[in-house]
Amino acid sequence: MARLVMKFGGTSVGDIDRIRNVARHVKREANAGNEVAVVVSAMAGRTNELVAWTREASPLHDAREYDTVVAAGEQISSGLLAISIQALGVNARSWQGWQIPIHTNNAHGAARIEEIDAALLRERIASGQVAVVSGFQGIGPDNRIATLGRGGSDTSAVALAAALEADRCDIYTDVDGVYTTDPRMEPRAGRLDKISFEEMLEMASLGAKVLQVRSVELAMVHGVRTFVRSSFDDPDNVPVGTGNQPVGTLICDEEEIVEKQVVTGIAYTKDEAQISLRRVPDKPGVSAAIFGPLADNHINVDMIVQSVSEDGSRTDMTFTVAEGDVTRASDILEKQKDEIAFEVLQSDTGLSKVSVIGIGMRSHAGVASTAFSALAGKGINIRAITTSEIKFSLLIDADYTELAVRTLHSVYDLNRG
Repeated sequence: MARLVMKFGGTSVGDIDRIRNVARHVKREANAGNEVAVVVSAMAGRTNELVAWTREASPLHDAREYDTVVAAGEQISSGLLAISIQALGVNARSWQGWQIPIHTNNAHGAARIEEIDAALLRERIASGQVAVVSGFQGIGPDNRIATLGRGGSDTSAVALAAALEADRCDIYTDVDGVYTTDPRMEPRAGRLDKISFEEMLEMASLGAKVLQVRSVELAMVHGVRTFVRSSFDDPDNVPVGTGNQPVGTLICDEEEIVEKQVVTGIAYTKDEAQISLRRVPDKPGVSAAIFGPLADNHINVDMIVQSVSEDGSRTDMTFTVAEGDVTRASDILEKQKDEIAFEVLQSDTGLSKVSVIGIGMRSHAGVASTAFSALAGKGINIRAITTSEIKFSLLIDADYTELAVRTLHSVYDLNRG
């Protein structure tokens, strides 16, 4: 017997038939004697519809009313799923964020969870009642509904699992786990049985779409073992994999992973842009003058490369931003030209970032040089490089993204079969 949080995304509850299928998954766990809380997203496409209605009503709208409208999608899903579970003879009820309550800060539309009072919920699930919780929402200090931002239902599920001290948080989605890379890019990508919190955080932040970044951060901080699995498996005949466990990927502490791979996966992001400031005076405060105004305007800067002249008087500063931000970033820097004192501003679009991730890099030398040689052999030029303890990222022309991913996937022996 275990205490489980089960989370189902929008595609998993996309229509009544799929909601009934989810109800069967929940019934299976309840019948096994587990204490069960379920977190649901809005039905696929419903949140976009609600956002569009809000903007149609008024392009400039009160963020608190926006939250009132868009939170309705999850409320509908939780009610329909509770009804469907009850129809299978299982005791269940729906819970909205404010009923638990899930306390957030006051940043409507992008709120952060501050505290969950799970005492009543814990009591109810211990009595055998399934709790069906609306994801993506809580209650702010102004006593108004506050939403957590897009993808926030993953965050709701992990936070609830931490508050309930659950044995595991099962994230049911439209794929059957976390893969070594995007299977659409490399058909020989393999499903991982286990991946560490750190690796998953890097994968999520560098382009993998399986989990929302904030949810992985929460899982790592609170040690919430998280299992990614498919909601489209037959609830009465779940496929099993290694160790007779259900097919999926366990995200866990590094200590649970006995055999650590040097490289675990390859991630990528497209639509990157590069900005270069040439011949900038190399003096204290110049970096703050460049990156401070960009941060003030909520422009995220990623890869940064600095090249100092031989006499140390000048430097070239190159960095990347999202392609959609390049024009705005360039305009901001042009306004700062007198203060920064750069001679030339150059920008390039049509770039991609390809990242190699693995906790095994900590104890193995030469991992990056293997990538450099492999890509050079394919005629792929590397524009910039950044590294951390368990990953390195390479900036390349977007036209070579697929070739680079498949080359690196092969050179690190990640190909299945």
